Amino acid sequence: MDSSNGQPDKPLITAGIDAFFLGVYNTWTFVARFFRELCRLPFERREFVRQCYQVGYKSLALISLTGFITGLVFTKQSRPSLSEFGATSWLPSLVAIAIIRALAPLVTALICAGKVGSSIGAELGSMKVTEQIDAMEVSAINPFKYLVVTRVLATTVCLPILMAYTALVGLMGSYLDVHLNEQLSITTFFLKAFNDITFLDFAASTFKAMAYGFTIGIVSCYQGYHATQGTQGVGKAANTSVVISMFLIFIEEVIIVQVVNSLR
Repeated sequence: MDSSNGQPDKPLITAGIDAFFLGVYNTWTFVARFFRELCRLPFERREFVRQCYQVGYKSLALISLTGFITGLVFTKQSRPSLSEFGATSWLPSLVAIAIIRALAPLVTALICAGKVGSSIGAELGSMKVTEQIDAMEVSAINPFKYLVVTRVLATTVCLPILMAYTALVGLMGSYLDVHLNEQLSITTFFLKAFNDITFLDFAASTFKAMAYGFTIGIVSCYQGYHATQGTQGVGKAANTSVVISMFLIFIEEVIIVQVVNSLR
């Protein structure tokens, strides 16, 4: 019983259900507002370009290292199994299929979720708790369009570009290992690599990267835009942005793979 008004306390399960549906509603209204603001002028071009620089260019070093090692290690791990059947000549095709269909979009998204997602969540969370967003509203600036729309668009546009770059670097890492072991020329390697790659593979990977980019952007902006509890809330927003983004990316991966496989 609640001693203050004589009414029974609200069950924890009911409170949890209410909080869940309230979160779903807030998320839905946040996404709907994004699309509304996206269709309204003016468009913050300068801020969009700046965010593309932050998301794309500043991620190249980490993407390059990770993509190269992914292609190199995957090739080294696959060689012993193929050697048992005398099929090492299939390595370029196998690696290309694995990288373009799955590894490049997923690895790029996970790296950006950790690097870009946490940065966006912390940045917007810091602006929220220090009332900078409220100050922008008082100054007749639309903070949602300036802060959220530009960042979500930047992640959505830059992820497919980074994905293609990751695939290229990964294939170069694979070529290095193949060349050292089989003395295969780079022309022959790429001809074999793309022999079994279809337009559907490129289209599906591009769509994956766009979906992952939108997810990272919208989740990170939502967490930062609704941060509370001072500096502690900023850290929580950054951490939650990464965790939820990665969770949703894996769910989207399963769904998209099922849809694409049904189209093959």
